[in-house]
Amino acid sequence: MTDETPDAPADAPQDAPKREVLTIYVAEAEDGIRLDRWFRRRWPHLSNIQVQKMARSGQIRVDGARIKPEGRLTAGAAVRVPPIPDDTSRQAGDAHTLSEQDIRFIKSLVIYEDDMVIAINKPHGLAVQGGTKTSRHVDRLLGAWGEGMDRPRLVHRLDRDTSGVLLLGKGPEAAKRLAGAFARRQAKKTYWAIVIGNPKPSAGQIDMPLKKTGINDFEMMRPADRKDPRAEPAETAFATISRAAHRAAWMALRPFTGRTHQLRAHMAGIGHPILGDPKYGDEKSKELSGILKLQLHARSIELEHPRGGMLKVVAPLSPEMKTGFAHFGFEESEGNESDPFEGVKRQR
Repeated sequence: MTDETPDAPADAPQDAPKREVLTIYVAEAEDGIRLDRWFRRRWPHLSNIQVQKMARSGQIRVDGARIKPEGRLTAGAAVRVPPIPDDTSRQAGDAHTLSEQDIRFIKSLVIYEDDMVIAINKPHGLAVQGGTKTSRHVDRLLGAWGEGMDRPRLVHRLDRDTSGVLLLGKGPEAAKRLAGAFARRQAKKTYWAIVIGNPKPSAGQIDMPLKKTGINDFEMMRPADRKDPRAEPAETAFATISRAAHRAAWMALRPFTGRTHQLRAHMAGIGHPILGDPKYGDEKSKELSGILKLQLHARSIELEHPRGGMLKVVAPLSPEMKTGFAHFGFEESEGNESDPFEGVKRQR
């Protein structure tokens, strides 16, 4: 889960109201994931047996065709989701009821809202979805807007420690259109990051396939040979906005694909890890980082609004990024002068 992807499971419409059939598009970051794992990431209360029964009975279909539970999904595929059994744990009582404090918190993060779209400025450290050790996350907090048809739907994702713009769709149709734009790579995402050293050239594109290694909390993306069957194409444009001598650089990054940890793995892959990154940093970057948290922020997203016309949302800097800017003497106004990726297109 965008960065480009986060440690949290992929984002898309989450809670299918009772007796409602949904169509959900596979996110770009989920290309190659097994069907059963895709379902379990969205509805953790489902058992493997339940997913298997829905798939084998034909209730689950991908692009109109049957699929086995272990079948692999491709980015942009349309998944027919049948009515999902209730999560009884959400009805267990006060432990799953949002407090007034939770409601105030999630609504305080809103930076844009209309009748079809909500955009929040996700803070560092807040997971997008839950897991075995995560009970407070964006998906749970979306109950602040109501349940069933009133509940906003996640349409993409960010890593737990990446701050910035996270879009939500109000209702199935808005979520479907937004998720489709991400799956078709029509959303222009711009991230800001502080990295060690000065990349040379100062602007360009990284075309570096990645593959997953490890599992769960130890999962990482590493550079891969194009011929490796596990390699996933990954492309990122980068541009230097400012420098702090030879120590660090403030970068604008635009992912053209959406692999897990793509920006973090790509910058580490070219020898300039993002500061504050405990997973992809090297000894030099960790020493320079000091107490800084991950210096990666989803600054803006631009895409077609579900109703038509263009929507652009810009997220103010997080406290963690402000600390990094202050430490190296960067001025936020320098990044607002022009679009560093104007005219830049995917190479492939």
